[in-house]
Amino acid sequence: MLSRTALSVSRLSAAPSAPVAAVAARRFSSPAEDAASKMSFGVKSAKATTAKADNVKQFKIYRWNPDTKGEPKMQTYSVDMNQCGPMVLDALIKIKNEQDPTLTFRRSCREGICGSCAMNINGRNTLACLCRIDTDDAKPVPIYPLPHMSVVKDLVPDLSTFYAQYKSIQPWLQAGPDAKRAPNAEFLQSKEDRAKLDGMYECILCACCSTSCPSYWWNGDKYLGPAVLMAAYRWIADSRDGKTRQRLAALDDGFKLYRCHTIMNCTNTCPKHLNPGKAIQQIKKKIGEELH
Repeated sequence: MLSRTALSVSRLSAAPSAPVAAVAARRFSSPAEDAASKMSFGVKSAKATTAKADNVKQFKIYRWNPDTKGEPKMQTYSVDMNQCGPMVLDALIKIKNEQDPTLTFRRSCREGICGSCAMNINGRNTLACLCRIDTDDAKPVPIYPLPHMSVVKDLVPDLSTFYAQYKSIQPWLQAGPDAKRAPNAEFLQSKEDRAKLDGMYECILCACCSTSCPSYWWNGDKYLGPAVLMAAYRWIADSRDGKTRQRLAALDDGFKLYRCHTIMNCTNTCPKHLNPGKAIQQIKKKIGEELH
């Protein structure tokens, strides 16, 4: 886990690459085109500056450094939104690059498909790369790490337990006596059976749902949580898997599964608009049908 953090920090510390494509394009433009481009750019820049001269947004960010052994604190940064992208991750990268290189957070794809930049923004668990900055609101944007998790540094939570729980459900296809295939043949699946996996396989394990669940806050060492349980049901619902009964038996536990009280925080906060709460209820129903 820490190695991933170190990798993320080292990547963030690197300076932005030069606009190579733009430089290469200039080599093939004529002097007249260059002059026209400069004039056009100057006019647009002047208009933009005039239109939003005071477009400054404040961000209040949770800071804690284990090396200094100090108390956690909230630090405020001001960002000129005329020179920043529209998402919270854009602001965080700008703050790190231009104001405070010690600010630590995870990020990777910036496309909402890796889950690295999960954090609590404006009181809601979400992905920083998908969270748009409200420039019409004068209030500062509060940013915290995912709640009720140990903090490695600043906005980086320790997800070691979360990943260990994911590993415990054996999240891979397993052949067995229930598998619907001939010996030594492909794992074939009908379109109807494939459609049953929609809304589950898209999970990116960002942990936004699990860290929004009160049951996971209080019993995170025993209760598997919404993200892991939905991942478990993804394999239970897969017609190609042959370990359905074994998977259900492993989940038939008062803490692993039944700490869910269906308050649906998980579904409400999921940045991918999935429904972990529904998947958990399907597991309970399946256990009643198959095991009891």
